[in-house]
Amino acid sequence: MKIVQLKGQIVGAEDQKPLSAAHVINLNSVVGTITNDRGFFEIPTQVNDTIMVSYLGFQSIKLKITNDLLKGNELVIALYEKANEIKEVVIQSTKLIGVLEVDIKQVPKDRNTRIHINGLPQAYELGKAGGQNLNTPLKALFQPIDFLYSMFGKKPKQLKKLQKLKKEDDLRKMLNGKFDREIMMEYLDMDKQELSKLLADCNYSEYFIAKASDLQMIEAILDCYENYKALKKGKIERNSIPDKKN
Repeated sequence: MKIVQLKGQIVGAEDQKPLSAAHVINLNSVVGTITNDRGFFEIPTQVNDTIMVSYLGFQSIKLKITNDLLKGNELVIALYEKANEIKEVVIQSTKLIGVLEVDIKQVPKDRNTRIHINGLPQAYELGKAGGQNLNTPLKALFQPIDFLYSMFGKKPKQLKKLQKLKKEDDLRKMLNGKFDREIMMEYLDMDKQELSKLLADCNYSEYFIAKASDLQMIEAILDCYENYKALKKGKIERNSIPDKKN
């Protein structure tokens, strides 16, 4: 199929004012962009692709691309405000310099605080979350890690799309400022509760699950999957899986 640049403008439905820095992502090709200061965007698409448009505090929408939409006219997409506006989460972190004598005095006693070491891209959690007890009949009905392992095995395209999300610079910037989990739910076919259970099974703390950006969540899920895949294939032992919080 022919790839065409879809052009349009994102506005608020109530006042028709342009929404700058709205997120637009092609869920099929895993290509994303943001609107400029006048709300305009341009993104490569083809017929039958699905476009997701989102903006903080507004209801996201999905748009199925048809031949009529690609005839050259610019679209005007109106977003409605959410009933209860969700404010962006800002996480206060401790900046460490990598010198033990200095850093040990700066590390807070809160076991759930995430810390950063200058020069390293990773963030680490203090303390250690307890693993879930999956011995009860109810919990045994749904083990998210097994579900994830099975799903990625049957749907390798979904795995590749998640991997692309964390590799593309533009998408990384976009997802680093998102906390709604909408794109992840599209690709993983899970709701927020199931996503939380999945990361709890992977031994991530409740604090991380609640406060992590969508980019951090995607990286955590992919890391969890790779470790579990190695475990299933006998390449590593369960007690040798790296602890993600130290």
